Amino acid sequence: MLHAMALSDAELEHLDTQAEAIRETVIRMLVAAGSGHTAGPLDMADIFTAFYFHILKHDPRNPGWPERDRLILSNGHIVPVRYATMAHAGYFPVEECLTLRKFGSRLQGHPERTCLPGLETTSGPLGEGLAQAAGIAYALRMDRSKSRVYCVTSDGEHDEGNTWEAVMFAGKYKLANLTAIMDRNNIQIDGHTEDVMPLDSIKSKYESFHWHVLEVDGHNISAFVDAVGEAKAIFEKPTMIVAHTIAGKGVPDIEGDYTWHGKPPTKAEARKFLKEIRTMGGKVPHEYA
Repeated sequence: MLHAMALSDAELEHLDTQAEAIRETVIRMLVAAGSGHTAGPLDMADIFTAFYFHILKHDPRNPGWPERDRLILSNGHIVPVRYATMAHAGYFPVEECLTLRKFGSRLQGHPERTCLPGLETTSGPLGEGLAQAAGIAYALRMDRSKSRVYCVTSDGEHDEGNTWEAVMFAGKYKLANLTAIMDRNNIQIDGHTEDVMPLDSIKSKYESFHWHVLEVDGHNISAFVDAVGEAKAIFEKPTMIVAHTIAGKGVPDIEGDYTWHGKPPTKAEARKFLKEIRTMGGKVPHEYA
């Protein structure tokens, strides 16, 4: 499936509704699992919706399609949002999402490439995804492939030195078929990023390594789609899209709270969170089942 970049009002409304449904699925998954990460999956729902329902060249019926775009998830702990989005996009039944982290499930707590068709890499140790993505982009260029590589990274994993080795590699080899997206939610497991290890200015850092850098509101799907469109028009360097997000987006009770980086809601909290998500989306709340 290949879509034009620009969004109509009807398409944007559909994507916003889809992102809300994905946030609800993420909450249900985490409660069923009794463990997992909440903040990151919620704040990346808009971006993953944009990818799977508008941007990516992909086919849920043929996940290994050679002409597909590659989406690499470096910060594997937010994989519930990827699973939820893939399910809603038709890769597997949405009901299977409730097997998250169960023994024998295809939906492991960190993505396992060999477990689920449609996953490009296995991820968990932070800081590796961008290097994997750069290698894949380099190989695709050697093959004269028109497929593009997208890599989702976290801001906190930029504390890892191997991330910057990948940044240098991609800049040196002018990997214009590579677009990275940073979830700039300003939190990591031990606190706020600027307290743990200051990252600013990300833009000037990447530019110094010969990257094209864009900054967007990560919850504005239209703006994100436009940024990806601009990245596709850059032919001499890779692109980093710094997506400014709010950790736990959609649930006001936990937005911006780093303590929700790595814990799931209880059943009681989930009932409240789902009502908040539906209220934010303009729907009449109903009870969590």
